[in-house]
Amino acid sequence: MDEPRVALVTGANKGIGFEIAKLLGTRHGMKVLIGARDAVRGKEAAAALGPFATAITLDVTDEDSVGRLATLERLDVLVNNAGVLLERGAPPSGTPVDLLRDTFATNVFGVVAVTNAALPALRRSGAGRIVNLSSGLGSLAFTTEPSHVYAQNPLLAYNASKSALNAVTVSYANELRGTAIKVNAADPGYCATDMNGHAGPRTPAQGATAAVRLATLPADGPTGGFFDEDGPVPW
Repeated sequence: MDEPRVALVTGANKGIGFEIAKLLGTRHGMKVLIGARDAVRGKEAAAALGPFATAITLDVTDEDSVGRLATLERLDVLVNNAGVLLERGAPPSGTPVDLLRDTFATNVFGVVAVTNAALPALRRSGAGRIVNLSSGLGSLAFTTEPSHVYAQNPLLAYNASKSALNAVTVSYANELRGTAIKVNAADPGYCATDMNGHAGPRTPAQGATAAVRLATLPADGPTGGFFDEDGPVPW
């Protein structure tokens, strides 16, 4: 009997990450590593999910924490879900540079650090999958259209970090094209999470569907794209 595939989901102790982990375990039979900065919350989430889930303490902004991923013997799926939204209502001209740095530290640099650390294990997989949780707010096509709802949210740090994440996704997809690893970005939509004060109209479970679909792509599936639950999203 084949061994279950192994997935790592960062920021998986709550919200969309928790729901992604749940779907990968319950619907797709994977063993799921629950990445969480807080060890207690990570263990609580893993216990709530069931025997397929194992908590690991992972702070994507901490070099030592990320470095421990290099010891993974097997990894088939990496979902870079951990993210922050630190600004509240300030216009771009009023956004402190330090806030931009802190946002990029998690949303961009953390993704690169985790991906690089996990790549040796992913390369050993026969069908590695990397999914980066982006946002429609990072779509230049959407935000440059004045009438689009996303153009009404001038979140300089967050939006720019997600645009950068889209570029990061394409870069890894191009490097790994021709290998068994597929790299894509997922747009979960506007979901009710702690990040936005639970203001979004979609549930975290609904937001998880696009990432799970990309994490379980067949061999002939796409790579280097940006998708929501309905299909491709314009960059």
